[in-house]
Amino acid sequence: MEVQIISKENVKPSSPTPTHQRIFKFSLLDQLLPSSYAPLILFYPMKKNSTHLKVPSRLSLLKSSLSQTLTWFYPLAGKIKDELSINCNDEGACFAEARVSCSLHEFLTQPDLLLIHNKLLPCEFSFKELAPGSYVVCIQANIFSCGGIAISICISHKIIDGAALETFIKGWTSAARGCNQPIYPNFLSASLFPANDELWFKDSSSPMWGSFVRKGSCITRRFVFDSSAIAKLKAEATSSGVKCPTRIEVVSAFLWKAMIAASAELHGFQRPSLLTHLVNLRRTMEPSFFTENSLGNLLWLAAAKYAAESKPEFSNLVSEVKKAVSRIDAQFFRQIKGEEGKSVMSEFFKTVAEMGSGDEVDCFGFSSWSHFGYYGADFGWGKPVWVSSIGLTASVFMNIIILVDTRLGDGIEAWVTLDETDMAILAGNPELLKLALLDPSPLLFDDSV
Repeated sequence: MEVQIISKENVKPSSPTPTHQRIFKFSLLDQLLPSSYAPLILFYPMKKNSTHLKVPSRLSLLKSSLSQTLTWFYPLAGKIKDELSINCNDEGACFAEARVSCSLHEFLTQPDLLLIHNKLLPCEFSFKELAPGSYVVCIQANIFSCGGIAISICISHKIIDGAALETFIKGWTSAARGCNQPIYPNFLSASLFPANDELWFKDSSSPMWGSFVRKGSCITRRFVFDSSAIAKLKAEATSSGVKCPTRIEVVSAFLWKAMIAASAELHGFQRPSLLTHLVNLRRTMEPSFFTENSLGNLLWLAAAKYAAESKPEFSNLVSEVKKAVSRIDAQFFRQIKGEEGKSVMSEFFKTVAEMGSGDEVDCFGFSSWSHFGYYGADFGWGKPVWVSSIGLTASVFMNIIILVDTRLGDGIEAWVTLDETDMAILAGNPELLKLALLDPSPLLFDDSV
């Protein structure tokens, strides 16, 4: 499959940013994650009653509506100034158009995850900080031979988390459909957690992230759990006394158990294991703080540890995940927002760093994209048939698991990145493969392409 870049341009905001908004300062919580791009790809088929002649008009609509949207989301039209701010200079988002030599149906029959990373993205993904002068937003519209489109969106994680990305996509698609009520973002995170031109938050969290860094050769594979598999996992956890486990909790614990088993098979003994989960703080905030459509990162980490003192039981791991997530509640939010916030945050990072310290501790970072509504992104020609992350291959990496809703919203698609040796064992786990499909075609869930 060949992908040829046809054009690149800067899409600028339709109206200039006021002078007093020319510098956008990151919040304290924006320092939690590296400023690398967060990639998301939306795949849209060409409907059978459409023609190739509509592709140019679709591209024109994408760019004109993006220009309008960038006026409201003005920091996204700027460039990275430094570790603390964006220069909102209206240079715009990088927008590339590319032609793909095969049909969308052919590609989705067996998606090549590395090809998504290497060919369909507008920029290279890495865990490194973005350099000053980098685009905040890069977009690539990939046109398949059938007229289908894959829209790849890469936005700096410094200014956007999963929920904020949903807000941006809602704003862009609303503009494309000509909605009379635009989506206006607010910058809640920056006002709630001002950085005050300090980097202590980043410096405090860096040792914790160091526990996650691995060297070797990684690979990404997809494990898809349908609604019946998730129901079985919930029933098993409930029968063992876990109250009201969620989809995310049972799938996370089940994968964690399988990865613990893979590590034990590889090393010949049970190793301690640390699981972290990114938690959306918006769900913990009191009404006096919370407003919709907030831009910026409002995330915190939940952390759970398996001490390897006994054989890991699924129900126990579900309980540990649930307890870890439940600790990030309204009271915790008040603590980090209050006068003792700095000491609470610093102590948390120190604790998690200690939990993950040592050469024989396996660390797994989970992130949930569930309930973000990416499958509802309609620019005027229908909703996407597949929403994807990317496949990774690198010599320096982290064990990362991204949990994405399936198209119907009742299943979970887990994008798992591990060392190749670990993955070979995990992908052969019979208990896992009884409940999850390994690298299935998205066409199994939608044959309309």
